[in-house]
Amino acid sequence: MAPKRSLSQQSICTEAVKWFELNMQEARTELNYSNEYELLVAVILSAQCTDKRVNLITPPLFEAYPTVEAMSKASANDIFNYIKSVSYPNNKARNLAAAARMIVNEYNGQIPDSMDDLIKIPGVGRKTANVMLSVAFGQQAIAVDTHVFRVSERLGITRDSKSPLETERTLCKYLPADKLSIAHHWLILHGRYICTARRPKCLECGLTNICRFYNSNK
Repeated sequence: MAPKRSLSQQSICTEAVKWFELNMQEARTELNYSNEYELLVAVILSAQCTDKRVNLITPPLFEAYPTVEAMSKASANDIFNYIKSVSYPNNKARNLAAAARMIVNEYNGQIPDSMDDLIKIPGVGRKTANVMLSVAFGQQAIAVDTHVFRVSERLGITRDSKSPLETERTLCKYLPADKLSIAHHWLILHGRYICTARRPKCLECGLTNICRFYNSNK
């Protein structure tokens, strides 16, 4: 049933959190990894590529380069041979080689745990940094990818957001501070499997009663 009145951004966010807490209690990244180094590599590879594809190529990649020190000794061409089936493999190979060298030379082989340091690493933007902060280091941070951007806008938590950073700031404004990290996974998974870009599965969605997109297109 459509809402009888227009809901505020805060109300939509609050109701969405309640629904996700009941219906998606377990929400985590679908990338396979066993340590911070592997997660960073996987997230860099996942840009504009599916997690499924990344999970196919990372086992042989990590067998060849089991540590950041090992990868720091590899050339971009060496890495390319393992990742050529992902999107933009040339750029990602160069970034991975340069990132590994920087982590070894400037951070003593340890993945840094601050936004300022993470975004200095080649191939790491704000979205990747936020994933690392939340997933690897247990900090409350929300990464905005295409799914988070789309679902937030369709629900009406954000309104005509112009950029991922604007979406991030709006979500941080309305979400409970202790729910930022899990909300990242809620919104990604909902966007990946229900609120899809081309043909959203609204009839399977439990959020239609608060969704601006659904109720404006009825």
